Amino acid sequence: MRPIEQKLHDKLTQAFAPSSLEIINESHKHAKHKGFKEMDAANPETANNSEESHFRIFIQSDKFDGVSRLNRQRMVLDVIADEMKVIHAMAMNVRGSGE
Repeated sequence: MRPIEQKLHDKLTQAFAPSSLEIINESHKHAKHKGFKEMDAANPETANNSEESHFRIFIQSDKFDGVSRLNRQRMVLDVIADEMKVIHAMAMNVRGSGE
C-alpha cells in the first residue's frame, strides 16, 4: 500500500472497526487529466502526489446502523479530513451491518 492509502486504511479501521473495508486507488485512470498537473503545481508540498489522488472506498460497519447515508459519509470524511486535503476525488459506499 502507498502512504495515503495506508493512512486511510488505518484511520478507517480504528474509527469504525469495519466488518468489510476495501480501498481502491483509481488514480491511474486519471493520470492524463488536465487537473492532475495543475493539482501538483498548486500544492508544492504535495507535488507528485497524483499517484494517490482518486479513491473509491467500500466500508461496512455497525457504527453506521441507523445513520442516514449523508451522515455516514460525513463521519468518514471527518475521520480522513487530513488526507482529503491532498485527495482530488473520493467515491464512497458506506453501509451499516445489516445492509
